[in-house]
Amino acid sequence: MRVAFLTAGGIAPCLSASIGALIKEYLKSDENFDFIGYLNGYKGLLKGNKIEIPKDVDFRKLNTFGGSFLGNSRVKLTNVDDCVKNNYINSGEIPLQVAANQLKKDKVDILHTIGGDDTNTTAGDLVKFLSSENYKLAVVGLPKTIDNDVTPIEQTLGAYTAAEHTAIFFRNIVNENTTSYRQLIIHEVMGRNCGWLTAYSAYLYRQSLNHKNFIPELQIHQNKWDVHAVYIPELEFDLDLEVKRLNKVMDKFDCVNIFLSEGAGLDNIISEKTNNGEQIPKDAFGHVRLDEINPGQWFAQYFKGKLNCDKVLVQKSGYFARSASPNDLDLKLIEDSASIAVDSALLQNSGVAGLRNDTKTIELIDFNEIKGGKKFNPSTKWFQKMLKEIKATY
Repeated sequence: MRVAFLTAGGIAPCLSASIGALIKEYLKSDENFDFIGYLNGYKGLLKGNKIEIPKDVDFRKLNTFGGSFLGNSRVKLTNVDDCVKNNYINSGEIPLQVAANQLKKDKVDILHTIGGDDTNTTAGDLVKFLSSENYKLAVVGLPKTIDNDVTPIEQTLGAYTAAEHTAIFFRNIVNENTTSYRQLIIHEVMGRNCGWLTAYSAYLYRQSLNHKNFIPELQIHQNKWDVHAVYIPELEFDLDLEVKRLNKVMDKFDCVNIFLSEGAGLDNIISEKTNNGEQIPKDAFGHVRLDEINPGQWFAQYFKGKLNCDKVLVQKSGYFARSASPNDLDLKLIEDSASIAVDSALLQNSGVAGLRNDTKTIELIDFNEIKGGKKFNPSTKWFQKMLKEIKATY
């Protein structure tokens, strides 16, 4: 039996470890398996670029690496024009047909797609096409994204680790507030539609302050190292009121520290740029390229004069956080998900093996249920408690 793997979308702490966990599950069986990996996601599948994965590797070592040893790409198999433009296929070809033909040529019995909602909805499209071709192939995905924004998944692979490292990132960056007076630090966190990563990393960071020994007699006060504002897409905020509140923080502590989800206030930023005649860059899936929009810089310009800042620092933690190796929480979720994924694949069932948010159990979820843009629930107790503490103190 031949099992293939591909990883797609942005990288995350879980990718290499997930492949290792899946292979370890297969090797528990008495059946004889061959393993291949398509390089750079669906691009590799379309181009036929692949590697053989030997069975005698110590796959536990993959737990110490972030990213994916197979490489990633963002390719939508139903976006014909994009596939032609990028030379993934020839003009006149159909990406789904090219992908199906490659799977047939490679005699793949099971395909594992490890990625976010785009990766796995594309896998769903592939399953439908294969079915229409009467090609029997189980496609089982694993849900990864550091944003934790996939419906109906309670917790996506890699998100726990990303939040931990986002908090670690800010533990160092926050010390920059000692380099100047009236300093604004905007910590821009990944999260297009979902503020979970911003919220949870701020929560973890503030928890870490409870274990730090401050020295008030040397002007090293906890308030100067604290988080003074958390902006996420799910919560509306009045910028005029925030300016008044944050000016008081700046006057008292000589600094302001903000955790900003890159999707917070995005509609206003896009509207302003569109009105100015600027083009809004988008990827193959129609998503705005946030790295080119630079929400953090927009907020920096907005607050700079209004808070009378001497220095403004915008720091993005996304690439630091998403490249980490998985922590223990993620490794447990990866292993449990891999077990369900392999059991399902061996039964020739297709879908996404993930932790459902309604049943709180890991099960095989139909590809048709997978959607992006899941919102973080801002009424979550730990988040509300944190907001109340911040507003009460500042």
